[in-house]
Amino acid sequence: MTYRNLIDGEWIHGSDAVRNINPSDTNDVIGEYARASADDAKAAIAAAKAAFPAWSRSGILERHAILRKTADEILARKDELGRLLSREEGKTLAEGIGETVRAGQIFDFFAGEALRLAGEIIPSVRPDIGVEITREPVGVVGIITPWNFPIAIPAWKIAPALCYGNTIVFKPA
Repeated sequence: MTYRNLIDGEWIHGSDAVRNINPSDTNDVIGEYARASADDAKAAIAAAKAAFPAWSRSGILERHAILRKTADEILARKDELGRLLSREEGKTLAEGIGETVRAGQIFDFFAGEALRLAGEIIPSVRPDIGVEITREPVGVVGIITPWNFPIAIPAWKIAPALCYGNTIVFKPA
């Protein structure tokens, strides 16, 4: 089976595919994964740019709900995802499930953070003037992660980016 890339809500085949082999059993081909072309990358960036205005203005309850749903889904499927992760990485099953749980916890944490978006008010050097600091989304965040923690490290990057109103383009190892 060839797994495709998700770009702008559509599964794209890519230019060619690369085999992913279980390092613990080199006869076990986990799957073939589509490689994105330069044009695919440009399309993903364009889609993230187009989605940014609406997402950056979305309310904190909407962001909370989406991040919470993601956390719930990861945690509900922790055994399944942990087994897949262990098969792909050659990690023990306990490590694979543990990393999956950690990823769910990260999304859960940032779901809560979405409800606590805060700024600061500090005094100015000028009399009777206050300074208000607010945080605003910056735009499209490019996320490239290594192979060794394939669900936890992406969660560490994706969840906060989405929580604070940014859109993402994610390229796993």
